[in-house]
Amino acid sequence: MEDALQTRIFVSADGVRLVADHGGAADAPAVILLHGGGQTRHSWSRAVARLVAEGFQVVNFDARGHGESDWSANGAYSLTDRVADLRAIVETLSVPHVLVGASLGGGTAILAVDEGLRPAGLVVVDIVPEPNPEGIDRIVGFMRSKPEGFANVEEAVAAVAAYNPQRRTPPDPNGLMKNLRAGEDGRLRWHWDPEILSLSPTILNGIVQRASQRLGSLPDLPVLLVRGLSSDVVSDAGVAAFRKTVPHLEVLDVAGAGHMVAGDRNDAFNDGIIAFARRVLGAASAETLPIPG
Repeated sequence: MEDALQTRIFVSADGVRLVADHGGAADAPAVILLHGGGQTRHSWSRAVARLVAEGFQVVNFDARGHGESDWSANGAYSLTDRVADLRAIVETLSVPHVLVGASLGGGTAILAVDEGLRPAGLVVVDIVPEPNPEGIDRIVGFMRSKPEGFANVEEAVAAVAAYNPQRRTPPDPNGLMKNLRAGEDGRLRWHWDPEILSLSPTILNGIVQRASQRLGSLPDLPVLLVRGLSSDVVSDAGVAAFRKTVPHLEVLDVAGAGHMVAGDRNDAFNDGIIAFARRVLGAASAETLPIPG
């Protein structure tokens, strides 16, 4: 098995180039990771290492307008555009796969199923069709703050700490440089295209709400919601409403984690998605694919 990660470029239907880390054997069942808005593929780094070590093939990509992937020249950042990106990746696979999407990535995955993609299983991380508006507003507020950028990486670290005070401050602040870009004025700004914030969260939520109805009509599609118990985005009421729409919904509550579940409690997060992926991918391909046991 080839465990080393390789950088791959996928090209979406409109020509946007998507940069991905790809690891594991080409004939192994796959896990596709979709990060949240304002994040990069590096938010999944420890999950990728664990998944590959467990025998899965992993595709972990920067969403359009984020990280090393292209910015859209015409501001094409709708969920439908993001589904097209995912489709370009799925079409390169010949094995069963599970989609794991956090926040915006989870909304993309839900809409992808509504638009006809059929993974072996779906994991959505701290996102529900009816999220807490205050939590969404706090995320958008953070992303819209500091358009003038930062004088140094320490200022960026302080901004992240103010947004998520329960997250441990990293011993080396330079690790955050993966999430920053240097402007011509010498200041550091977040890696994302500001144009991604042009679509109203209310519109996005409406799309996800409508698309989630499809999940309820697919009882054979396993769906797992991973929720941080300290999240200000997913409430008990939001979980109950999601379960009403999708009666077969499974829920994994992660104590000590907020909205950034994988970063806050990576151990518990990894254990949960690996157990889910083993089960659903094993059911999909046990006779022909090497499932870790």
